[in-house]
Amino acid sequence: MSAKPKYRRVLLKLSGEGLMGEQDYGIDPETVERYCSEIKDVHDKGVQICLVIGAGNIFRGMSSAAEGIERTSADYMGMLATVMNALAVQSVLERMGVPTRVQSAIPMATVCEPYIRRRAVRHMEKNRVVIFAGGTGNPFFTTDTAAALRAVEMNCDALLKGTQVDGVYDADPNKTDDAKRFEELSYQEVLSRDLRVMDTSAIALARENKVPILVFSIHNPGGLAEVVFGEGMFTIIH
Repeated sequence: MSAKPKYRRVLLKLSGEGLMGEQDYGIDPETVERYCSEIKDVHDKGVQICLVIGAGNIFRGMSSAAEGIERTSADYMGMLATVMNALAVQSVLERMGVPTRVQSAIPMATVCEPYIRRRAVRHMEKNRVVIFAGGTGNPFFTTDTAAALRAVEMNCDALLKGTQVDGVYDADPNKTDDAKRFEELSYQEVLSRDLRVMDTSAIALARENKVPILVFSIHNPGGLAEVVFGEGMFTIIH
């Protein structure tokens, strides 16, 4: 691995489903522990890192309950679920000795800080990991869009998307044997081929602000550090 990281400040987007491990829903402590040790590894190498975590592990588990609930309310429920995930990850990181702050786009002063951009930047300058919860604070926007938005606001060098596979494919490699893997793509190719890496508003936001998106497998031990140093297996969208 090269001596200097390629990216000095990054935003890591994790799906809520990733936190489930082998379970059907909820948080798997072993999986969270492994993710946090990867984050600690990168943090210890002097890289400033912030996170956005989805809520599929909690909210999709209640999706049958969400049927019949009006879309806006269902979206707010999903945003609240991201706060639960953020607090779980914060707890494990702090136990590992990594100073961490949670900021929520929906203010809830009892459990975490409200999202204030300048304060978040200051935390990162002081080498704290910042976890952004509550999505964008608005219904109809996904946590992918929240990740792109926060990456732009924090002046991140790259947006890293940790997924279940080692890059972007033209079909699901778990279901299609001859799925083609891409080494690199342009933002426009992702949109025109409808590759569904992230939703269109997230891709458009990254394109307008020239933030590269690196898609890699979160299941590969040491994979996060490799990507930050510009090595390992990933697909870059730029």
